[in-house]
Amino acid sequence: MAIVLVAQVTLGISPKADRMTWALENGPVWLGVGLLAFNHRSFPLSSLCLHLFAIHSLILALGGHYTYAKVPPGDWVRDAFGLARNHYDRVGHFAQGFIPAIFVRELLLRKTPLQRGGWLNFLVVSVCLAFSACYEFFEWWTAALTGEAASDFLGTQGDPWDTQWDMFLAMAGAVCSLVLLSRWHDSSLKKVCPAPGGA
Repeated sequence: MAIVLVAQVTLGISPKADRMTWALENGPVWLGVGLLAFNHRSFPLSSLCLHLFAIHSLILALGGHYTYAKVPPGDWVRDAFGLARNHYDRVGHFAQGFIPAIFVRELLLRKTPLQRGGWLNFLVVSVCLAFSACYEFFEWWTAALTGEAASDFLGTQGDPWDTQWDMFLAMAGAVCSLVLLSRWHDSSLKKVCPAPGGA
């Protein structure tokens, strides 16, 4: 939590992006911190889930500071490989599926009768994809209300398929997370909840 707060303060003092873009990008972090603080005694999350939240908050803080289209590491990769755009935005949307997938998995295992396996995995990916679609709606509505002021928040960089790429990468991130982290998550879960999902 200290790392999250330090990053938020440090990258929020004088963001390269305008203040509205910074606030829109970091709003989910503030909401997450508030929910964690409010529920940490009644519903403590697994260590893996908390570490992933911290990593996601750093991705969002960096994107909010520079805007996703202008994050320096993305520029370096673009220039080194002759790419047409800064792909940090793609990293952010992959993380938008990869990281919440573990939180959704934990919530479903601990609060529903679902068992590990096909239906659990299907619902985790579906929730992550639905969240990504809702976030695209939010970007659309923000752009409609604020006009040009939202161009940095949208970060399409002239790509007409940016919205579709964003949702596809979130879905791919969720699938990769389940494949790579499910066993680690089960081990981490045992420390806060000895038998989630009837295990």
